[in-house]
Amino acid sequence: MAGIELRAVRKAFQSLEVIHGIDLTIADGSFTVFVGPSGCGKSTLLRMMAGLEEVTSGEIRIDGMRCDHLLPSARGMAMVFQSYALYPHMSVEQNLKFGLENQKLAKPEITARVAKAANILQIEHLMARRPSQLSGGQSQRVAIGRAIVKEPKAFLFDEPLSNLDAELRVKMRGELISLHRRLKSTMVYVTHDQVEAMTMADQIVVLNEGRIEQVGPPIELYARPANLFVARFLGAPPMNLLTGRIARIGGLMGITLEDGTHIPLPGRQVDLPDGAPVTFGVRPEHCEIGEGSLEITVGDTEILGSETIIHAETATGNGFTVALRGISRAAAGARIPIVIREPFVHLFNEAGVTIGSNADWRDAYLN
Repeated sequence: MAGIELRAVRKAFQSLEVIHGIDLTIADGSFTVFVGPSGCGKSTLLRMMAGLEEVTSGEIRIDGMRCDHLLPSARGMAMVFQSYALYPHMSVEQNLKFGLENQKLAKPEITARVAKAANILQIEHLMARRPSQLSGGQSQRVAIGRAIVKEPKAFLFDEPLSNLDAELRVKMRGELISLHRRLKSTMVYVTHDQVEAMTMADQIVVLNEGRIEQVGPPIELYARPANLFVARFLGAPPMNLLTGRIARIGGLMGITLEDGTHIPLPGRQVDLPDGAPVTFGVRPEHCEIGEGSLEITVGDTEILGSETIIHAETATGNGFTVALRGISRAAAGARIPIVIREPFVHLFNEAGVTIGSNADWRDAYLN
């Protein structure tokens, strides 16, 4: 096991710079997830750590030792790719052994490592099969096993579950979490799927156009996004965002939306004058039907059993989503009042940066 450090790491393809001076510390034994939209640089960053892409400038260190000048095989990292990349003419056992045999390890050592990996992944009964005889989940286990037998300092996963169907992805997520718990190894995982990021990570790194937007535990990024990009990206359904202005009434903080609706926020402190433009945000699950300040017009309703998603509009035509527990029916075209739970409100300034202290947010989310 080992921690990984990135210091001012940049990557350019000729004149096109795709990674813009990233500084990041990945703790020893942690499960860190790189997440972001397609083209944000997450896979490029992972490939630089693995040694499959050269670093244009900056340093990559593992266990305190600089490694960005070393060949991939000398870095002590093992990578699991989106494609399983198994040798089709070899059995599962031969696939697991192949890399170790190339390293000229002693046969007893190879046998012991392969047996250990097979036991961890519960694939002992598959050892004689060829890749064509495996399911998608079984193939993924073998690909992970090929990384485990190397006994690396860190595991690097590049969207390893993207080729699996939805049900199998959920199962494999659980297996990877259990694997991390058993091995206690440093793992870095790339995905564009925010659900994978939220459920698997100790630490999430949100990337956008080759830059880090925010780093932290999943609950912190969800509860206190640093800016509008993170707020929009994390959460399904996404956060409701409405534009308005600061408006204090009787000395109490509040926001007046474009349509004139005033939403009181007496628990907030914002270092902006009245009339200053802001973006008001609240997640769908933090809204309730009741006698509140905001009124919406119902559009479509999704009844999912455990929850109901109401897609609506405000008076100015802005989309607004409400997520209610259980089954709830709302007729299309109906106008309903909404109560917004103040501890969960987010405010962003003109630059899209989170503003406004809210001492209650941590207690609200964690209790």
